[in-house]
Amino acid sequence: MVALRLIPCLDVANGRVVKGVNFVGLRDAGDPVELAFRYSQEGADELVLLDIAASHEARATMVDIVRRTAESVTIPFTVGGGISSTEGINELLRAGADKISLNTSAVKDPELIIKGSRQFGTQCIVVAIDAKRRVEDKFGWDVFINGGRVNTGLDALFWAKKVAELGAGEILLTSMDGDGTQNGYDLELTKAIADEVSIPVIASGGAGCVEHVFDAFKYGNASAALLASLLHDNDLSIGEIKSYLIERKLFIRPTKY
Repeated sequence: MVALRLIPCLDVANGRVVKGVNFVGLRDAGDPVELAFRYSQEGADELVLLDIAASHEARATMVDIVRRTAESVTIPFTVGGGISSTEGINELLRAGADKISLNTSAVKDPELIIKGSRQFGTQCIVVAIDAKRRVEDKFGWDVFINGGRVNTGLDALFWAKKVAELGAGEILLTSMDGDGTQNGYDLELTKAIADEVSIPVIASGGAGCVEHVFDAFKYGNASAALLASLLHDNDLSIGEIKSYLIERKLFIRPTKY
């Protein structure tokens, strides 16, 4: 049995961690390297660093922050944002990242998923899917790119199955409707995709309490839960969340402290 994972997410803009609601209204949440170190020390299983404006601004991802993070943490971490070539993937892996998250570039050039998984291994390639529920179809979700600015018209379930076929090793699934609200993950979205693919799905968008995290695992069939506002605002610690989940018989790695 593979342990379920808790993964703090650091959305980075202009060298700072930011957090908003539904991808807008961003506020400062701290220094990315300092937060990465803190969460690593607290017992997070992995980390995700996303340069949320890189694709929209058509620039490369924050290599220096990746390098300094690699020097500060003892757990695996994923980096995403503005990565559009195997050269870009290689640069970030050499800087110390363990996995690379592709989002906009994967939609525009699905061949990159194939090339990346073949060259670096499927375990290195995470495809991030930002999904928003359709107004006219409450059981359907559209895929958005460019930091949630552009609706591709792609169906999220179709795209998830496609990226798994192309060689993605994991899916980072964000509910744009839930992002930053702390009202709970979109369990219907998470379960629909987790049940359709054979690769791990990371639930993202909406965690506001320990019960929400439990629900993502128990009812959303997620393999991991992404956490942001809940941790950045010091509402809960990694240790408190893990203790709650372990008490409820979920297979979670205990914290070291």
